[in-house]
Amino acid sequence: MLALEIVFWLCAALIVWTQLGYALALAALARVRSSADDASQRDTEGRSPGRGGADHRSTPDGSLPRVSLIVAAHDEQDVIAAKLANALALDYPRERLQLIVACDGCTDATAERARAAGAELVLELPRGGKIRAQDSAVEHAEGELVAFSDANSYWEPDALRELVAAFADDARDDRRRVGYACGQVRFVQSASGADASNQEGVYWRYELAVRALESRLSSITAGNGAIYATRRDAYIVVDPIMGHDLSLPFNMVKRGMRAVYVPSARASEKMVPSLLGEFARKRRMMSHTWPIVLRGGMLSPRGYPPLYALMIVSHRLLRYATPALHAVAFAANLALVLDGYGLPYNLTLYLQGLLLLGAALAGVLPFPLLRLARYYVLTTASPAAGFYDWLRHGTNPWWDAAEGTR
Repeated sequence: MLALEIVFWLCAALIVWTQLGYALALAALARVRSSADDASQRDTEGRSPGRGGADHRSTPDGSLPRVSLIVAAHDEQDVIAAKLANALALDYPRERLQLIVACDGCTDATAERARAAGAELVLELPRGGKIRAQDSAVEHAEGELVAFSDANSYWEPDALRELVAAFADDARDDRRRVGYACGQVRFVQSASGADASNQEGVYWRYELAVRALESRLSSITAGNGAIYATRRDAYIVVDPIMGHDLSLPFNMVKRGMRAVYVPSARASEKMVPSLLGEFARKRRMMSHTWPIVLRGGMLSPRGYPPLYALMIVSHRLLRYATPALHAVAFAANLALVLDGYGLPYNLTLYLQGLLLLGAALAGVLPFPLLRLARYYVLTTASPAAGFYDWLRHGTNPWWDAAEGTR
């Protein structure tokens, strides 16, 4: 049974590493690097380093790059006018901002309302999916930078300036040239009481903290679709079933550029209200993720610096493998207990059982801790469900709005 013990503890260790240990290791590494940088600066300048850095908010308007802000939309007539009003209210020179709405097979009044709301260019395209709509918009973009947002995402007034600044900070070092930058999206609960069972906000705050550490140390391993930008000449055309959130960051790194997180560039959008709705959303996302992992180039280490390769394995590959790790750990644990092994295997089996019981009871007892258990179980199961969907019937390039997010 030694082999079973090794399998159990290895699976348990990998789960703990990807869920918690990785973040702690990044935090420790960032602290060590920060101390080393401070010491180096003191040695060079003979004084303690200050916070430094220019305030990019005072950058003259004439020196700001032209930006094409692209919104891919499918049947978004109810929110597109508000989205464009939000874009027009951004603190960015109007003459340097091009607004493009790419209508992906819209069957409603999205195009007409987008034109009336002030979009310079409205593309009416056959339905081919979000990625192909964005590709078409980039072909018509006039900006040095192309920024992207969803129709239901609303940016804070200074968000675009903050996002654009990421592409200027690397001017003196080609090795730090930024090809992709994403901002911070905050999820707003769109329901209350029993309907507000989604615990995505708790997870998302943790995810953003990890993302900030990745960006500080190397590059991020994933972005978000609510607020991000790339250089026009660095834009990458990917398979239409492979979303930008996951495809662009690691591909930028493979091309010798950085993918960074800009927490001061803030946007907000409504969260899926129910946990089952969130599970359905993540399941759909994972059906797009597996093609990227298995045939989109993520698995190939070619072009990854060593630290970034570790990030991809720790934050992406092991996270997506967590359902299998849990299943193998549970099976090995059960076999060890049935074979007469006592502590600690009885304890670890009880803990796994309590997690599953808590998740089951969350549908009856609305306690936050039980909801967190249910959230963990369902979101951990979503990669396996998405993998099943992809194998069974493939992945469509188009999408529909998730429940309660408009």
